[in-house]
Amino acid sequence: MVKKTKNAPKTYEELQRTITERYESLSRQLQQIAHFVVENPDDLALETITRLAELAEVQPSSMVRFAQALGFDGFSTMQRLFRSRLIEGSQNYRERVQSLRQKRGGGEREPNAILAGLTDQGIASLEMLRAGTSPKAIQKAVEIMAAAEHVYLIAQRRSFPVAFYLDYALTCLEKRCRLVDGVGGMLTRHIRQATPKDAIVAISFRSYSPRVAENVGERADAGVPVIAITDSPLSPLAAPATVCFEIADNEKLTFRGLVGPMCLAQTLVVGLSDRLDANK
Repeated sequence: MVKKTKNAPKTYEELQRTITERYESLSRQLQQIAHFVVENPDDLALETITRLAELAEVQPSSMVRFAQALGFDGFSTMQRLFRSRLIEGSQNYRERVQSLRQKRGGGEREPNAILAGLTDQGIASLEMLRAGTSPKAIQKAVEIMAAAEHVYLIAQRRSFPVAFYLDYALTCLEKRCRLVDGVGGMLTRHIRQATPKDAIVAISFRSYSPRVAENVGERADAGVPVIAITDSPLSPLAAPATVCFEIADNEKLTFRGLVGPMCLAQTLVVGLSDRLDANK
């Protein structure tokens, strides 16, 4: 029997860090469970181990092995941390989606019902952002941006509007910045100009852009501070980041919005503006 170690996580936050730190050492199947656990914390709190194993497409015994690999004596001990998180105020995605369905009723394709649903989803995203974002992380990110000679902004596909907004806003603040958009196949050459005196703001969500992840990782290894805006502690941007903001999204939704990431970007801009004014 595997005994619980003294290093077993005691809070949900510690559990997230432990999963991230031990991820590479896990077997492929346990890595699969790690992704499921990180992406479905509410289900982990509410469902039985049998149902969770079914959702994760593994055997219940594998769920137990995963918990033991993190230092717990069994699955139920780990599950208590997810239940504590839910009790402390995290939003329940499943209840929220069910509520949206009830509000829309039979008129699922009515424009007004769609507006109501998307508005509710946006509000829920903002609530999750406020509850899950560390004030210290915001402060650190603002300090990094203020100290940087140049701020490099990199994103692709769905994440690109956030980087584009930051480029506009930082330019208005007269903060030197560069939008690394990859036009002409120059993404790698442009981002390699970033030095440890600069900073990178990288944005990427599932499915992550390999080009963004690879180039950001390379620059982080070269000593460039990285501010990551992503959606999971297992995101390829999380490990190389100096500061990482994880904005959870609902996998059940057909359209994933940018309400949360844009609000965070605006927060960083306003915080930077205040810092630059104070330094004058």
